[in-house]
Amino acid sequence: MWFMLPTCLLSTSTLMDCVRTETFTSSSTLSLTCSDSVRLVHGSSLCSGRLEVRSNQSWSSMCEEDLDLNDTQVVCRELGCGAPSLLQGGLYGEGEAPVWTSELQCEGNESAVLDCRRSSSAGKTCSRGPAAGLTCSGGVRLVGQPSHCAGTLEIQHQGQWRPVEDRDKLWDLKSGSAVCQYLDCGSAVSVNRTDDYPSRSVWLVSVPCVKLTSGPRDCVRLDGSYYLSNAVDVVCSDLLPQPNISLSDGVFGVYQQGFRVLVGSDFTITCSVQPQYPGGSFQLISDTKKPLNLTLPAVNHSAHFLLSSMGYAHRGNYTCVYHVDVYNHSFSSSQSPALYLTVGDLVTNLIIRVVLVIFFLIMGTISLYFYCRASRGRCRLKARNTP
Repeated sequence: MWFMLPTCLLSTSTLMDCVRTETFTSSSTLSLTCSDSVRLVHGSSLCSGRLEVRSNQSWSSMCEEDLDLNDTQVVCRELGCGAPSLLQGGLYGEGEAPVWTSELQCEGNESAVLDCRRSSSAGKTCSRGPAAGLTCSGGVRLVGQPSHCAGTLEIQHQGQWRPVEDRDKLWDLKSGSAVCQYLDCGSAVSVNRTDDYPSRSVWLVSVPCVKLTSGPRDCVRLDGSYYLSNAVDVVCSDLLPQPNISLSDGVFGVYQQGFRVLVGSDFTITCSVQPQYPGGSFQLISDTKKPLNLTLPAVNHSAHFLLSSMGYAHRGNYTCVYHVDVYNHSFSSSQSPALYLTVGDLVTNLIIRVVLVIFFLIMGTISLYFYCRASRGRCRLKARNTP
């Protein structure tokens, strides 16, 4: 039999380079089941990325609005990536044509996506939201904190979730960053050993292997079970979710995927974030002619920026950034989606509307006149003589 090192397979695309030259005799063989119907692309590993489904020999993006927990469980199971941990559209780029024209109706216990029932929706586009981006746990997770990007490192192996033991004190920022990148959480800002962890069964992991491969779960050592009282705590840089931005006052109308407000009016921009950590602050930034850079403390996970005397210099894009201090470090979120504002004059808008009404009335009268002339007997015009 041939023998191959799994760690070698993770670091090369040529299988023959991983064959050991020694001769082995064994009664066991390796069986593989590959997935050719679903994949996650543009992520940091096999277990994260934009969701695509294979149909009719081509790959199609899926709409985030069509997925629920049961669907994502089947996707992660088919890829051998554990349980779903994050569903966020647009995180891995916009979907590329074509868009899959069926909506999944999985029950959650199927072994493959194509085993799920589907409802057809021909000509479908992701009109109400972005293409689906999914992160599966991949058998690796950080637990015990409000964010999936911080906590005690646990690995699922042989069907069991166990913490990782740092017996030789080898875990550092480089190995922690490998875990963070695997979870799509950026890089590590701190890696600590917890010595008062409750005694329980743990996994021993080859730290040099973690630094060289993209799959921490493949670095578990299989030379026995251990019951120790320490664990590895990791905090990643991408700790915070993307904030939301909205316009709550002063809206005059919707205009080209943005909002129109009146000259001289007051309006309020609201920045908010999913409840996770207390406190923090929001920063409002604009690319307007007179750029804004304002900061307010977060109250109930939101902040309201009141802007007065709207002028043409306020026209442009507005974004929010959330900042918070936790774990003795300062964290900043990515920018929110841009909110575009344009400025309108009430008098000008009224004139335009009056002109449009008069135009349509004239066109309607002319159309009716020619219709009557064409139909003659069916349309009689009576003229009134005036003295």
